[in-house]
Formats: sequence, C-alpha cells, structure tokens
Amino acid sequence: MATEQSRPGGAVGTGAAAARLGALRAVLWLVAGILAVRQIAVVLHMPRGERLTDLETWVGPSGVLHVNGSLYDSTRFTGTPFGGLVLKPLTRTAEQALGWGWTFGTLLLVVALGLVAARALPQPVTRRTTLLAAPVAVTLLMLSLPVRNTLYLGQTSIIPVLLVLAGCFAVRGERTSGAFIGLAAAFQPTVLLFVPLLWFTGRRRAAASTGITFAGATALAWAAMPHDSFTYWVHHLAGVGLGGRADDLANQSLHGALLRLGLTGPLEIVVFFALAAAVAVFGMRRAVHYARDGQLLLAVAITGCVVVAVSPTSWKHQLLWVLLAAVGRVGTKQSSRYVWPVAVVLVMTLPAKMMVPNVDVLHPVRDNVVLLAALAAALVVPFLSRTSEYYRAPVPTQYAPKAQTRFHWAPLLRRVATRPNLLLELLLIRVVYAAYQRTRLEATGSRASAEEHARQILSVEEALFLDVEHWFNHAVVGIGWLRAFFDFYYTSFHFVVPLTVLGLLYWRRPADYRWARTAIGFTTVLALVGFFFYPLAPPRLMPGLGIIDTIHGVQDFSRPDYGRLTELANQYAAMPSLHFGWSLWCGLTIAIVAPKAWMKILGLMHPFFTLLAIVATGNHWVLDAVGGAMVVGAGFGLTYLLTGPRTTAPRKGRGELREQPPTTDRLATAVPPNGAGATGEGGGATGDGGDRGGA
Repeated sequence: MATEQSRPGGAVGTGAAAARLGALRAVLWLVAGILAVRQIAVVLHMPRGERLTDLETWVGPSGVLHVNGSLYDSTRFTGTPFGGLVLKPLTRTAEQALGWGWTFGTLLLVVALGLVAARALPQPVTRRTTLLAAPVAVTLLMLSLPVRNTLYLGQTSIIPVLLVLAGCFAVRGERTSGAFIGLAAAFQPTVLLFVPLLWFTGRRRAAASTGITFAGATALAWAAMPHDSFTYWVHHLAGVGLGGRADDLANQSLHGALLRLGLTGPLEIVVFFALAAAVAVFGMRRAVHYARDGQLLLAVAITGCVVVAVSPTSWKHQLLWVLLAAVGRVGTKQSSRYVWPVAVVLVMTLPAKMMVPNVDVLHPVRDNVVLLAALAAALVVPFLSRTSEYYRAPVPTQYAPKAQTRFHWAPLLRRVATRPNLLLELLLIRVVYAAYQRTRLEATGSRASAEEHARQILSVEEALFLDVEHWFNHAVVGIGWLRAFFDFYYTSFHFVVPLTVLGLLYWRRPADYRWARTAIGFTTVLALVGFFFYPLAPPRLMPGLGIIDTIHGVQDFSRPDYGRLTELANQYAAMPSLHFGWSLWCGLTIAIVAPKAWMKILGLMHPFFTLLAIVATGNHWVLDAVGGAMVVGAGFGLTYLLTGPRTTAPRKGRGELREQPPTTDRLATAVPPNGAGATGEGGGATGDGGDRGGA
C-alpha cells in the first residue's frame, strides 16, 4: 500500500507540516529570547541596593567583593560552606562586572537546564515534541517564579537542579553521574535523597559516587573554612535558621507551613520530623516505581518535590523541582490531560494571590500553594504508567459538527461537544479574572484626564437628552427602600449571576457553555482596552455635580485619591461598564438558550435592573452602559466569527449530545507506523494529545 509520502501531494503535505513546525519552533525560541532579554533588563535596571541582594554579603565598602570574616555573621548567606568556597574566586571581581556576569551566567544555566530536560522526556516521542520541547521548556523556566527570584537575588539554586539532571541524563558512566549529583548535594544537602533513588533502581555505583563526592566536597570546604563549616553544620544544623524567618511565606516547606499554622517549640519539631519521614518514605517509593517504569524524569521530579517538602527551609528560588513534575501524564481522556501540567505551570509562574481568592478560610491553601503542589506530586497525583493503554492513546475528544467559519482551519477553534474538565475551567477562570483585576488596576489614569473625559460624556448626553443621572440619583435617594434595593442589587448580583449562568450551562448544556464562556471572555478583554485608553470619572466622583454616592458615602474631593477607596480598585474603569456588560451577557445568554418564555423574560430583566442600579448609585453614566452593550455585541460577534454558530444539537439527559457519529480529530487517533500514538505526548507541557477544542 502506498504511503502518504508516495501519494500525489503527500510529500507536499508533509513538507508543509514540517514548515509549520519549523516556523512554530522559531517563534517559540523568539519568545524565549524576548523573555531572557526582559529578565536581564529587569535585573540590571534595578537600583544597586535592590538587585542581587544575596550577593551583597560579598560587597565591601569600596565596591569590590570580599569575604572578610564569617559568611554567616549576618545570616544572609544561606548556602553551604562548599558554595562559599566555590564563590571565593569572585573576591577580585568588581561589583558591576559580577552583576552582568552573574545574570548572563544564570540565564545560560537556565537554557542548559531546559535543553537537558527536553532531552529527558520519556520515549518514544513524536517529531513535534522533539522539535518544540526545548523552546517550551526554556520559556516556562524563564517565566517561573524560582528562576525570576534567582536572577534578582543572585542565588545559586539553578546549579543543583542542573547538576542532577546532567548526572541522570547527560553524562556517561555511573561514577561520573554520581559525582555530578554529589556536587549538587554539596550545594543543597537535601539532594542526598537522590541516593536511595539511585540505589533502588540498580545504579549503586552512582549512589556510592554521590555520597563520596558530597563527603569529599564538604571535607574540602571544612579544611579551607573550618569556622564557617562549624557554624553551618553544627551551630545552624545544616543551614536551619539562615536567611529569613522560617515562618515566612517564602519558605514553602513542611517546617514553614507548621510554623505558619501556629505550631512552635518541641511539638512542632516532632510533628515536622514525623511528617518529613512519612513524605520521604512514600515519596521515594513512588519515585523508584516511576524510574523502573521508564519515566526517570518524572522520578527525578518527584524526588525533587520530596526535597522541597522535607527541607527545613525551601525558599522561593529553591522550588524549581516542582515545575519538572509537569511531565507526568494524568487522566485517561484527552480533555483532562492538560489539567495537571496547567496547574503546575500556573502555580510555578503566578503569585499565590492570583491562584487562590483572598478569603480567610482559604489562607492556609494560599500560603502554602507551592508546598501543596509538591506534596500532591510526591504522594497523591495518579501518574499513568507507560504500560497503561491510555498512556499514549487517551480517550479522544468528541467534537461538534464542524462550523463553516472563516478560521475553521485553526485547531483551537474547533468546538468540543463534551463537557470540559471542571478543574481546568476553574483554574483558568480564576487566573484570567486575577489577570483582569491586575490589568484593570494598572490602567488607572490621572484624575485630571478622567474628569475631562467625564465632562465630555456629560456634554454628549446633554446633546442627546440622556443626562438623567442627577435626577434619577436624587429621586432614588429620597425613597429609602428603593435606595437600599439598588445598593443591594449593585453590590450583590455583579458576580453571582454570571457565575450562576456559567455553572448551569456547564451542568446542563456543555456545548453552549463553551460558546457563552468565550463570548464573555472577549467582552472582558475588549473592556480592558477602554479602561486603558479612556479613563473616566463616574458621576459620584465629579466635584460640583451633586451626585450622591449611595454605597461608599461622601467622598473627600480635596484629596487626590478621594480617600481609601481608590487604593483598592481603579475608580476610573467606567467606560465601558462591565457591570452592565456582564448583566447584558447574562440576559442575552438566558434569552437564547432558555427553553421557556418566562425564563427568557426573567433573564432580560437582569440587565434592565442593572442599568437602573448603576445610574441610581452614581457609579456610571448612561453612555457607559451603551459602551458595555457595544463590547458585549463585539464579544458575541468575535465568538461567531471564530467558532461559528453555537451548537444546536438536541440534548439528552443533562446536556449531553444524543448518540451520533462524533467528528474527531484525525490526528488524535492516528497511530504512525512506529507505534507511537500521535496523542502520546499529551501529558507534558509540550504535549500533542491534549484537548485542542478549547474555544
């Protein structure tokens, strides 16, 4: 039978696919390069007293580095004596030269780490993964919080991770491999946990070499710096107590978590050692299992997560091990393959306050989110074995009938008929909303420009006879129960109703959920453009207009920030009104999908009452609502343009499509001649087989 390459046009198709992969690879490397340049610029443009702060231990009054006295006199140097010994040649280097050299050297180490990690992916891998793994890995490393902390602190935490990966994947010979890992342990002693991984997977020479190298390096440092070695190993119990306070949020170890929970003294020490021993035993058993299964990179990641948890102090720059756990494959369905890697990447690239809401009951999770991810990887997450039938061929995703859209060729715009993974949706919604909040706050304009824009809006309303804000505001204020009703409506329904609509659509009509979620996403992004380019003072913040702020009380117009309120949110993010825009999205969505007429009418009443509320409370101009309606219309229009008309297939039960031949992605189920499924790489950050229909 003729192969695809031998058929007419087959070679052309293969060449076009290779060209697209090459172009994508070039773009990814360009992104990685831009991120590297940005990191250099951020570090080197910091004031001298704020960058490379951990290296200030070496800076003398004359601007030349030195190591007079003990390394640990200030408790700011947290490395091992061996690390100090390695850094001694820097004593003759000028501070500025060290800043440039250290920053560029760290970036080179990051690139090397990404290249080694890309080569270490479990075999077999597709050509696509082979080409894209390295730039994706380097990009994720550049974005990660540990690398960013390492760059501006001037730390050495990249070196142990790179030495371990090089020892496991890049060098030949067990003794050499063990020597690399032993050197890593000389920089970070808890890396000695890799010794049982080596021993129980049959690499006993490497395990012995690790111990010998660590002992030799430590003895060499003790001979050269006996006082500092005694201070580190005896007085500070292998570094415990060095650096910041152990209960600081930057310490993402079990010890730090217990201190933050209020345990102190001998009880905390006993509990910590008991938990650390349990995590070490069970975590290392899992690491050995996956190493024997042929997933050595995952085993290294699990061991690194155990290192993070059981170390007395695991500072932000030492948490890079957790990012490696993204290579594990979890889930039997394509639609769930990206949940774990996305969760890991989000945890390791975004601050915890963006991941977890600022609610008192969730503070223990928010304070320990990286530790929880490390513990999950080490103990809980059910990574698939390579012997599983779903490892390379997960259950394919069902797609709705293809829509005749202008961009129907784009895989991300194919409409998935099945219900999306709930965890992934919640993660993305939370992160996108946190980014929206941050962007909205950063878009704050000056008070003068915001008031000038407000006068422009008011003049247009006067010309159109729409300037009803003052009349309606005072009319409502004069009726106590009506004022209370609109205040309650304004403050209570803005988030509750959209989240309820999304929840019901997810539960009852999954295909409609994707369509509606995409529309509100476009609406919100377009609104941010308005906030950036047209900061607008709401009626309640216009001096001399006489509008009564029914919710926040009287504002002090003599102060530039109108009091504490503007410290919490951007008060000039008024045009367009997302209060009205989101309510109109709710009303239109309900009117389109609701099966009963009374439901449609009830849904359309929500934007009507919201319009009355935003004007009555003095929070928006009437034209703000017009702007909100425009971005909602644009959001639905973009959704239609990119994904076509919404799925109208009949429902069965709780929103599932009736049994019909699904349109599946041919590449999602094809198996090449070498037996490597095209979906086989869906579990990693560079995977091929994930749910591509996320629009």
